[in-house]
Amino acid sequence: MKDEIRIGIVGYGRLGRGVELSVAQQPDMTLAGIYSRRSPGKLTALSAETPVESVAALEKGDAPVDVLILCGGSRDDLPHQSPRYARQYNIVDSYDHHARIPEHLAAVDEAAQVAQRSAIISSGWDPGLFSLQRLIGEAFLPEGKTYTFWGEGVSQGHSDVIRRLPGVAGAVQYTIPLESAIEAVEGGEQPELTAGESHRRECYVVLAPGADAEAVREAIVSMPDYFEPYQTQVHFITQAQLEAEHAEIPHGGYVIRSAETGGGASQLIQTRLALGSNPEFTASVLVAYARAAYRLCERGDFGAKTVFDIAPVLLSAKDPAELYRELL
Repeated sequence: MKDEIRIGIVGYGRLGRGVELSVAQQPDMTLAGIYSRRSPGKLTALSAETPVESVAALEKGDAPVDVLILCGGSRDDLPHQSPRYARQYNIVDSYDHHARIPEHLAAVDEAAQVAQRSAIISSGWDPGLFSLQRLIGEAFLPEGKTYTFWGEGVSQGHSDVIRRLPGVAGAVQYTIPLESAIEAVEGGEQPELTAGESHRRECYVVLAPGADAEAVREAIVSMPDYFEPYQTQVHFITQAQLEAEHAEIPHGGYVIRSAETGGGASQLIQTRLALGSNPEFTASVLVAYARAAYRLCERGDFGAKTVFDIAPVLLSAKDPAELYRELL
C-alpha cells in the first residue's frame, strides 16, 4: 500500500468542509482536490496548496484521486452523482433516504461492478453507525425491540430538502425526541411507537421575496417520509435571525435495544451520540469509510457495499496487529 490515500471532495458545503478538516487529521491521507459546481475562483480551501476545481474536471475519469467523498444532498444530488462517479472512481457517500437505500445500493453497485471500482454508500451516523448498533442489538438479543431517537439537533438532510423547495431562501430543521417515549423505553416497557409518538420536527424558514408562506408551510408538512408522519412546526424568520440564532449544527441521539434473554432477564443496550457538530462528525465517518473503500479496491473487492459489509479493521489507519494488541 502506498504512503497516502488521495481524497477528493465533491461538494464544498458544510459536510465538504468537515471532510477537509478530518482528512487533515489522518496520518495516511492527503487532500488531492475539491470539486464543486460553483466557480472555483469563489471558493477558498483551508490550505492554499489544495487544488479547487470544477466538477467538470472529473468527467474524463483521470482526476488524481483514489477515493471521492460525495458531499451532496440525498434528495437531488446523490441518486445521480453516486452511480455516475462510481463508473470512474472509488466513492463514499452519506445517502440517508432510508426507504430507498436498497435501490440506491443496486444502482451504485451496477456502476461500480462494471468499472471495477469500490463504493460504500449510506455511511455516516444514521444511516451508518446507528445502523450497526441496530444490527448488533438484534443479533445479540433476538427477543426484544429496537428504538432509535434522533436529536435534539439539526438534521442536515431535512434542512437541505427544505432549502430546495420553491420560495425558500434559507432553512434549518431540528429533530427533537419526545422525552416521554425515551423514558418508557428506558424503563423496559417496550411500547409500540409511531413516528409522531417518538419525535417532533421544528423548522425555521427564511422565505424568498414574494413567496407564499402558507404554500411553503404546506409543502413542508406534507412531504412524504421527511415530515408528513411527524408533528411538524414551521416558523418563518429573517435571514439575520437564521444567521444569529441557528448557525451551530449540533445533533445526536440514541439507539436502544430492549430485550429479554432466555432466562427471562431484562437486558438493555443503549448507544448515545452527543455531537457538537453534525457535519464534522458525519465527515469523520465518511473519511474512515473512504479508507475502507480504497483498501477494498486494492484487493479487487469491487461493487457497492454498506456499513454492514465492512470489517472494522478496514476503517483504522493502524495495522491490524496493532489493533489486536491495543483494542481487542
